[in-house]
Amino acid sequence: MNLPSIHRRARVWVSAAALGAAALLGSVLVPTGAAQAAPVPHSAPGTLVSTNPDDRTPNARDGETRAFARIGSTVYVGGTFSQIRAAGASAWTSRSYLFGYDADTGAISTTFLPQLNGAVNALVASPDGKLIVGGAFNTVNGVSRKQLVELDPSTGATVTAWDAHSDGGVVRTLALHDNQLYVGGAFHWLNGTQHSLLGRMDATTGQIDPSFQVDASVPRSGSEYVWTMAVSPDGATLVVGGNFTQVNGQARNQLAMVDLTGTPQLADWSTQRFVDPCYSGSFDSYVTGIDFSDDGSYFVVSANGGRGTTGDCDAVSRWETATRGSDIEHTWVDRTGTDSVTSILAVDGVIYAAGHFRWLNNANGNDAAGDGAVDRLGIAALDPVNGLPLNWNPRRSAGSNLPSGATAWGSNVPVLWRGPDGVYFGQNSDGMGNEYHGRLGMFPTAGGRAISTDNGATGDTGYLYLGAGNGALTKVPYDAGTLGTPASTSQPNLVDARAAFPVGNKLYWARSGVTNQLQFSTFTGTVGAPWTNGYDDWFQAANMNGAFLLDGRMYYTVGNADTLYYRYLEPDSYVVGCTYLSVPTTGVAWSKVRGMTYVNGTIVYGYTDGTLRSVPFDPAAATAVDGSAATTVATAGGGLTWSNQTLFFATR
Repeated sequence: MNLPSIHRRARVWVSAAALGAAALLGSVLVPTGAAQAAPVPHSAPGTLVSTNPDDRTPNARDGETRAFARIGSTVYVGGTFSQIRAAGASAWTSRSYLFGYDADTGAISTTFLPQLNGAVNALVASPDGKLIVGGAFNTVNGVSRKQLVELDPSTGATVTAWDAHSDGGVVRTLALHDNQLYVGGAFHWLNGTQHSLLGRMDATTGQIDPSFQVDASVPRSGSEYVWTMAVSPDGATLVVGGNFTQVNGQARNQLAMVDLTGTPQLADWSTQRFVDPCYSGSFDSYVTGIDFSDDGSYFVVSANGGRGTTGDCDAVSRWETATRGSDIEHTWVDRTGTDSVTSILAVDGVIYAAGHFRWLNNANGNDAAGDGAVDRLGIAALDPVNGLPLNWNPRRSAGSNLPSGATAWGSNVPVLWRGPDGVYFGQNSDGMGNEYHGRLGMFPTAGGRAISTDNGATGDTGYLYLGAGNGALTKVPYDAGTLGTPASTSQPNLVDARAAFPVGNKLYWARSGVTNQLQFSTFTGTVGAPWTNGYDDWFQAANMNGAFLLDGRMYYTVGNADTLYYRYLEPDSYVVGCTYLSVPTTGVAWSKVRGMTYVNGTIVYGYTDGTLRSVPFDPAAATAVDGSAATTVATAGGGLTWSNQTLFFATR
């Protein structure tokens, strides 16, 4: 059975089968369920890999790389290629579908020489140190081995005692936890036992696990298959994706969760996000990748499919593992603007995505850069908190370093894989990081960095800064709702300021009459010279009446709208989310707010009548703000009028 591919337009894995407010808010509003998603607090800072790919990795000449595994110091590479060569070598060597190389030197193994007659789609290092291979082959080393085989990692010889096999369909994906090997693909039998698209085996022996009776079936159109899956680090949860609409007779469209505690069973988990077709029904299915975070608290899903109306087409989305029920919504979604995302990886507090895309944060674009679009050519790193792109941009391109005959751009990055030394990528083109890397490569951990987890000011003791005309702020001590003696501070860089809020050691602020972008300044109690990032010129920040940052979200008010809005905001790259959302509130006339800030569980805000007020704020609650609980901190008078859009809390 042939499987379709995850290529951009024709899927081909042929071998295997208020008016001011309107401008500020933007043109796209995501569905209500997403608007109510609980915020994700920052955890320990994530660690990015280097943007400079390792120069020692070998190259493949054709086809694509689909799988990696490592045993000892040897990295194994599987795919559809037929020729390979070491880095720096000029001559190509015939080697089809599978080879190994030394991770330290890049030297291609001359002893690991298996012979397969079809594509390798998946690789797993078994608990006893062997190499398990899944794919679209029927013979290995001249002997019948249908879609599954275990190999000696030194020689490539077949381990004859391990005789797992599919009886009529391609193996597309493998996942291992302890000694449990999960198998997914287009088969209906494993080891002579009926299993539809899914099965579980003893990884050491290859024997089927009869307790795993979870079957996927009924394609959306075309051939049914499981395309991708991942098991949580604790082994308690399996998430699978592919071209199916039922699992064990229950409706599960493209994405399903299996509870592995005790006897495996279909979990009480379903979503409508992958039900509707995307671009003109051109894709049978569009879930392309799944991966769990290191702690297993969430998983991420990549998708292709073209532009959709309600589905998570051409996007990356985050889902909370512990959530149960029907019609479950993603925590967030980042859309490319009708370009495919074909692989996904969550590792070290960072989400990596790769594929045929040109932008992220591009819900407003349709095969072009829309408002908010951030240039990310084929590969990107995202913040797990909000899904926005981080300041990591190697680009899936060789730049001017592409040799004659090489492929500059391709439709597919089938695999991102975490190795002990970095993030490995397999693709169907030959450029990455402005260097030549034929069909595969690796971004090393060495040379990476921690991402920024800057947030707004914490604690309830510090200072309220209030705008006092051009080039000046009034600094007022603030202690849990009690004000101290104000003092005027000269701020020559703070000119024409509107809403402002601190983020780490910086001040983000809007400036009227000059630019639509947010300004960024260092802030030590003194506002430094401002700069902009070049991505936010579409966002008319000066229309905000007040704003603050909390856990990757910029909350703000605007114009005459009686709504508390938010957009995602990424301190690591200064990117503002392209989509606006809102939180449910009652009893506060947000259109009359002039300046607001967050202080230890409360919103402290100025009002058009010159008073300063405080109200509890819980963005995860059914009602995030209840105005009946608001208190007056200060009335107008004493030389201070609390009705300036520039109002923020800081500890310095």
